[in-house]
Formats: sequence, C-alpha cells, structure tokens
Amino acid sequence: MDPSPTDVLYAYQQGVFPMADPGADDALVWVRPDPRGILPLEDFHVPTNLQKLVDRGTFTVRTDTAFAEVIAACADRSSTWLSCELQALFRTLHHRGYAHSVEAYYEGALAGGLYGLALGGAFFGESMFYREDNASKVALVHLVEQLKAGGFILLDIQWATDHLRQFGAVEIPRLAYERRLQSALLTEATWWPQRNGRPS
Repeated sequence: MDPSPTDVLYAYQQGVFPMADPGADDALVWVRPDPRGILPLEDFHVPTNLQKLVDRGTFTVRTDTAFAEVIAACADRSSTWLSCELQALFRTLHHRGYAHSVEAYYEGALAGGLYGLALGGAFFGESMFYREDNASKVALVHLVEQLKAGGFILLDIQWATDHLRQFGAVEIPRLAYERRLQSALLTEATWWPQRNGRPS
C-alpha cells in the first residue's frame, strides 16, 4: 500500500523519512540514520565571501513561489532518490502548508533553492539545487535567518555532508536527535515571519 501524506508526516515525527531506491524501481524505503546530521541554528557559520554575496543582494530570495519547480529541479539528475511518487507526496504536503521551498532568483529567473518540511519548531531539509553558482547557499543562509526569527529550534539535514560542514553541520547519535526532535515538535514556530527584507 502506498504511503499517504499523513503517513509521511507521522514518519517524520518519529525521526524517519522516505527515499526512493533507484535500483529497485523507485520503491520507497524508510530511513532512520544513526548518527543523524543537523545544522545547529545557534552555531550556523556563513563563510565571509558568501556573507558578502548575501549582503550585496545579488539574488532575490523568496519562499513558496515555485515549489513544484524547485522539487523537480532537485530531482533532475542522473540518479535520484526523489521519485515521481515522492514529488507528488511533497506537492500535496506543500498544498497543505507543511512543505516549503526557498527560492533564489537571479535577474528574474530561478537560479537555485531548496525545499523541506516544517513541523512545530523543526525544519527537515530535504534537497538543494543550483543553476547559478552559490544560489542554493544564499537560499540556505536566508532559510536559517528566517528559522531563527520564527522560533524554530531544529534544522535536520539527515546526513552531515562535507558541503554542509562548512556551515557548521554536525552528526549526533540517533537517540540524542530524537530527544531534540520531540522538543522541537512541541515548539510553536512561524514559517518565514519576515516577508519584506531580512530578519533583524
């Protein structure tokens, strides 16, 4: 039986998330990494050159204006865990107000971005893409600023890749993650509280 959007939400609340297996006809598998990657919001680090790029306003950053295009772009690679079924599930979750995209535009065109799922004070980052250098990184910087401003306390990244370690990503034991998750799920938070300009 295929999972419903409600099933997906329940899984995330338990620290589990779905991925499609390209080697098994995109069958969904449920994953619970140990250790688990997180980006501590209080220790988020922005490299100097990237901060200058953000400050110059080279990219215009928005949220939830092109969710379907963002998730399709994240899946547009030779091998992907982001199957058509998963994309459809997340589009439904977006329409229900749970899944969000952050988009970076350059000269009016979508240049990069990311998407994920928000539950309580937790944001589960799913995937990023870019068409212009640094576009997805700028989107990430704005995401973290908005999460802090909105009262979020957990940014889950699943695995701490080398790419994300430059921003302060770490790995923690699964049980420690699940304690943080349960606290975050009980936290009230507001998605993207600053619609005009950057949060102070």
